[in-house]
Amino acid sequence: MFNPRYTITDRLLANIKKVNALVNELNNRRFPHVILVELEKTARAVSTYASTSIEGNPLPLTEVKKILKSKPTHIRDSEREVLNYNQALQNLNEKLEKARVKLSLDLILKIQKQITEGLLAKFESGKLRDRPVLVNDPRTRKVIYLPPDAKDVKKLLEDLIEFVNSNRNEIDPLILAGIFHKQVVIIHPFMDGNGRTTRLATKVLLAEMGLNTFNLFSFENYYNKNVAKYFQTVGELGNYYELRDKIDFTPWLEYFTEGIIDELLRVQKLLPEVGISPKTQLKPYHLKTLEFIREKGFITDRDYAKLVDRAKATRALDFKKLIELDLLERKGKGKATYYILKAK
Repeated sequence: MFNPRYTITDRLLANIKKVNALVNELNNRRFPHVILVELEKTARAVSTYASTSIEGNPLPLTEVKKILKSKPTHIRDSEREVLNYNQALQNLNEKLEKARVKLSLDLILKIQKQITEGLLAKFESGKLRDRPVLVNDPRTRKVIYLPPDAKDVKKLLEDLIEFVNSNRNEIDPLILAGIFHKQVVIIHPFMDGNGRTTRLATKVLLAEMGLNTFNLFSFENYYNKNVAKYFQTVGELGNYYELRDKIDFTPWLEYFTEGIIDELLRVQKLLPEVGISPKTQLKPYHLKTLEFIREKGFITDRDYAKLVDRAKATRALDFKKLIELDLLERKGKGKATYYILKAK
């Protein structure tokens, strides 16, 4: 039976109150859909870059954004890692919007399979490890932690999931999510992809428990600012079986909640800037286009010409902008071209 040790310190309590206040403030503000779309795209790119960077991926943020935009077919492992993580983010977001996600062992396995597809052997992708692993210090390469035996991994994960699901109404969601995050890292259930899987599953857990954080921010960004501190706080030193009854989750929970505060403040500061950006600002004629499609299902250039007094070349630019903002999709060719709302 999993029974983690932690203390509700003044610092942790203050962090939880601050997070809830920031989330409520953001949820009570209303922004045009186009602003939220832009924020979601940015958050996915930053999350993808930060989470893969934490694990040693050398690609800078500018290159990650290019890859996500162009989606090349002939790719190196570092590029595949980026595309896999971003796709997993998008898939989970879609499922969350439809309320089709619940924390389970199956969900964790599916996340690990998606982020390691094409990077691990098939018998290791989407499967719990079946042999021992060692955790090395990324700087010295010396062994610093011995995770639990492979035979104990499944039971430890099931106990953790049971603890989270049975305490949803008893323990603050932030504490539950933080405990889940650290304990999965401690269990180290996979041959590879442990960190990326854990961070994605934690984001799902936060969103599922009502903290509307999944779409708009990237707590991975906070960890990536000081990777050494992240590993030092989330991990442990020594042998799991000698440590398991002594592990105190309190320092990690304080750090975990501070990371969420840091990122929420960044998003809060960013929102007004996004709102006044020429790139994201929608004019009345853009809104007419979107409204027409919502009523009719699609729009052609001929339809649009009847709605607005704009030249053909300008109308083409209007459609281009809406496509770049991920609001529209182009269908058909030539005179048969029409536009529909982009599926989310």
